[in-house]
Amino acid sequence: MVELQQLIKKFENSARTAEMHDRINTFPEGYKTIVGERGLKLSGGEKQRVAIARTLLKAPAIVLLDESTSALDTFTERQIQSALRTVCEGRTTLIVAHRLSTISHADVIIVLKEGTIVERGSHDELLEKPDGVYAAMWREQSTAYANANEPTTTNDDVINRKSSDSTEPHYHHHS
Repeated sequence: MVELQQLIKKFENSARTAEMHDRINTFPEGYKTIVGERGLKLSGGEKQRVAIARTLLKAPAIVLLDESTSALDTFTERQIQSALRTVCEGRTTLIVAHRLSTISHADVIIVLKEGTIVERGSHDELLEKPDGVYAAMWREQSTAYANANEPTTTNDDVINRKSSDSTEPHYHHHS
């Protein structure tokens, strides 16, 4: 019984960290609610937050986050940034992202354009290249995010979802 209570507490803590606990408590049967095809439908952002909570529970040695906040509005994304950092701390982490705010803390950022590495360095190093691809994307997104004072999806979410020939910053972190 004690083990079950500890497991439930661990689930709830993971959901809290992923900003999903309060939402789960609004479900008809709370944590016992069936979700998915035969149950309650989750939004894209809710699915991503559940995936983050599951990752927290598993605590893997290597983490791959592929557009982990793409379905979240800017406000919610800001709320769960610390959760993502908690997931990644002490782990080898690869993050694929168009939202540069999700990778600005990375040890090494690799910027791809048409499948080729065009820039590599830390956030600060890449910003020191005023004509660089990363710096230009950072300026563009910073302006959009600065104007995001309420929950809303920015145009960057649509603009930056281009075909495989787009410029994509990738984050590589080795602990």
